[in-house]
Amino acid sequence: MDDFDLEEEEINDLDYRSNNKGPWKKIFKTVLLHPKMAVGLILSVICLAGLDVGYPLLNSFAISHFFESTDPNRFDIIWVMILGYALVSLAYGVCVFSFLYFAGKVEVYTSYELRKEAYLNLQKLPFSYFDRTAQGWIMARVTSDSRKLSEIISWGCVDLLWGLLSMFGILGVLLVVHTQLAVIVLIILPILILITFFIRKKMLSSYRDARKENSKITAAYNEGFMGAKAIKSLVIEEASSREFHSKATAYKKASLRAVFFSAIFGPVTFVICYAGVGTTLYIGGNMVLKGLIESAILYLFIDYTVKFFDPVISISRVIGDFQQAQASAERIISLIEEQPEITDTPEVIEKYGTVFEPKYENFEPLIGEVEFKDVTFKYAKGEEVLKNFNLHIPAGSSVALVGHTGSGKSTIVNLICRFYEPTTGDILIDGHSYKDRSITWLHSNIGYVLQTPQLFSGTIMENVRYGKLDATDEEVKHALDLVAATEFISKLDDGYQSLVGESGSKLSVGERQLISFARAIVADPKILVLDEATSSIDTQTERMIQQAVEKVMQGRTTFMIAHRLSTVVNADVILVMRDGCVVESGKHHELLAQKGYYFELYKNQFAEDAVNKILNKEQYN
Repeated sequence: MDDFDLEEEEINDLDYRSNNKGPWKKIFKTVLLHPKMAVGLILSVICLAGLDVGYPLLNSFAISHFFESTDPNRFDIIWVMILGYALVSLAYGVCVFSFLYFAGKVEVYTSYELRKEAYLNLQKLPFSYFDRTAQGWIMARVTSDSRKLSEIISWGCVDLLWGLLSMFGILGVLLVVHTQLAVIVLIILPILILITFFIRKKMLSSYRDARKENSKITAAYNEGFMGAKAIKSLVIEEASSREFHSKATAYKKASLRAVFFSAIFGPVTFVICYAGVGTTLYIGGNMVLKGLIESAILYLFIDYTVKFFDPVISISRVIGDFQQAQASAERIISLIEEQPEITDTPEVIEKYGTVFEPKYENFEPLIGEVEFKDVTFKYAKGEEVLKNFNLHIPAGSSVALVGHTGSGKSTIVNLICRFYEPTTGDILIDGHSYKDRSITWLHSNIGYVLQTPQLFSGTIMENVRYGKLDATDEEVKHALDLVAATEFISKLDDGYQSLVGESGSKLSVGERQLISFARAIVADPKILVLDEATSSIDTQTERMIQQAVEKVMQGRTTFMIAHRLSTVVNADVILVMRDGCVVESGKHHELLAQKGYYFELYKNQFAEDAVNKILNKEQYN
């Protein structure tokens, strides 16, 4: 996790800290997407609170009528009382079942809606967001934060609503029955409110810190799993373990601080509440001895006082939980409401639609002419990569971008694909600014083959068909045949229906690259981008693909980022990049004849390849 990620996260959190109501307003709107469940939950809790308030009144009446009364006929209503207790028990059963049922549904649907909205917004965010944000950071929000939040929303709201209704109901009855004893309860309340207000800030801060450290650990887990081979091959297990231990220790310390404030909250309120019960018992007992009140009244006050402070303790616990939920709410809502840096204008959306609702009927055909006009670009943090860059590529041309790492090759391709946008200047596609057309229109006409192929769990056929969802089996097989993938597929037990495993783990890197290549080709793109696409393929397979590429490139504008210069010798134009500028351009033989920078690159690589061939031959022998 780099510093930039942490700063971005702190900025997002700060936006919500300035207004604690912000995330909760969005959360409760999400809950109300299913109003029947919310209403059912509220009604069941109201009924339960009503029973908690009414049940002691029934007991008080029973004590007064059956034990304090001297009426000889007082037991005539015994069956009525039994029936009343039976109905109360049945009502309790129905209410408890109802609130458990509805609270469970609210939890499930809230988690579902939050994850759905978060994932939906992730699809809208540009490549730049994922380029600067760690995968583990996002995963922590979508998984643990949404789960924790939905749990607290459902069950916490139940306890909070039940507690408030029970408190006000009990307090109302106490004030009506005996005002002086009720004052004892009223004196305790301000003390509890002050303690709650004091500790809640500490709890919120601690839980925020704990959630941040948890996200770092999730990111470390992800990196450890994805980079397991690299860690073992570099023999850095110990260093990796130390780094993870450092993150785990920080999380432990932050969590212990949060646990301390959460743990101290309950006992303090518990002691204060039962001090109130003891005071009520002492004063009320003296009143009974002096004949000022009846025993039934004292029982009613003791029972109500216990029941009154039970909700108070429950509410104090819920407040603690909501402090933890506040941290989770801030994070998941910041993800849901993250605004994409690259968007279409309202006029473009009206004409071409959105990525989820495209208006294909308005899409103009893309020819493939590309032009950079005074383009300056720099990443969010860093120096300018391109400055006043100009370039014109005729439609149907094959363009190779070569140069050392950091020279600007990938930046040019990322700008063409509109993964990023120029800081200043403009990029024209077919003579029009590509901002005047939709992002979906552009991406649907681009085929991109990455250096590191990314496959999805499923079959070979399904992975290729991602390039064109309505492609027929014949089109898929033709694309695979075109990139020379048929040979290795025929050796698999299930052929085209073979499962590739998670991220293509059942296939070699070269085989994954062939499938990735076929996926780009089946879409029949007008602009083809090959980002060192043959770097993971053996020389023999590379030659086969090169022959296929030459056929595929016909009629298409092709951009090739290449490390192996042997793969770009037939390009229409080779752009030699250095420090964000084109220092040389021309065909392969023209650049060699100039004996400049390209000549040095080619000569050094040729010598390196020759040495590698000798070493491989000696190793083979």
